[in-house]
Amino acid sequence: MRATEFLRPENWRSEASGPRYVQLRRRIQEGIDSGLLAPDSPLPPEREIAALTKLSRVTVRKAIQELVRKGAIVQHQGSGSFIAGSVRRVEQSLSQLTSFSEDMARRGLSTSSIWLERGIFLPTPEEVATLSLTADASVARISRLRQADGQAMALERASLPLDILPNPTLVSSSLYEVLDQTGNRPEQARQKISAINLEEKDARLLDVATGAAGLKIERVSYLASGRVIEFTRSIYRGDAYDFVAELRLSPR
Repeated sequence: MRATEFLRPENWRSEASGPRYVQLRRRIQEGIDSGLLAPDSPLPPEREIAALTKLSRVTVRKAIQELVRKGAIVQHQGSGSFIAGSVRRVEQSLSQLTSFSEDMARRGLSTSSIWLERGIFLPTPEEVATLSLTADASVARISRLRQADGQAMALERASLPLDILPNPTLVSSSLYEVLDQTGNRPEQARQKISAINLEEKDARLLDVATGAAGLKIERVSYLASGRVIEFTRSIYRGDAYDFVAELRLSPR
C-alpha cells in the first residue's frame, strides 16, 4: 500500500475517534510502526496531506508537530519532513564512573569528536564555585560533540582546574585517559539528571528536531582526597540513551 493510499480518510477517520489531528497523528504513527513509512523517507508536504485527508493545513501541521516533538519525524529547513532514521540506543550504567570513550569501546563502537571549544579561559561564577577556584584563577575547558560509529550521541562540556589539566589540547579522545597518566583520574562523582527539550543550537548539533527530548547531566567528580577536579555538563539525545541504576535493598 502506498503512503497516499494509507492516508485516505475513508481508511481511518471517524467522528467518534477523537480530535482529527489526534486521529491523523495516530495514522501516521501506525505507518511508521508498520514500516510502511520507512526510516529516512520523506513525508508528503502538508498541503498534499491536507488535500488527501480533507483536513485543514492547521490540523495537519498540529499532528506533524506532535510527532516531531516525539522524535518520530524530523524536519529539515528547505527540505521538508522525514521519518526519523533508525537510531542505535545505548544503555548506560549509573553505578560506574567511566568515560564516554570507555563506555563505547566496551560496546564495540568507535568514538569520534567534533571540537566546539578547547583551551584555557576565565571561569564563570558557576565554575569558580563548583571547582573552588580563586577569583583570579583560569580554568581548562573542553567542549565537544561526541559520536559513536559516526552517530551524534551527546554534547559534553567539561571544566577542570589548571593544575589538573594544564594543557587541554592534550585531550584528543578520552579525558580520563589523560588524567590517568598524571594520577588525577577521579574516583567518585555526584550526578544530577534532568529531562529537557533540546534548544535549537543543541538540537542542530545532535541532528534532532528542535524541542526533541533530551537528558541533561551535571557531574561533579572528586579525587580520593575529596577534592573537586571536574565539572561536566552533558546533553544526551533522548532517543539514543537509557540510563540504568542497580538498586539493592538497604539493611533494616
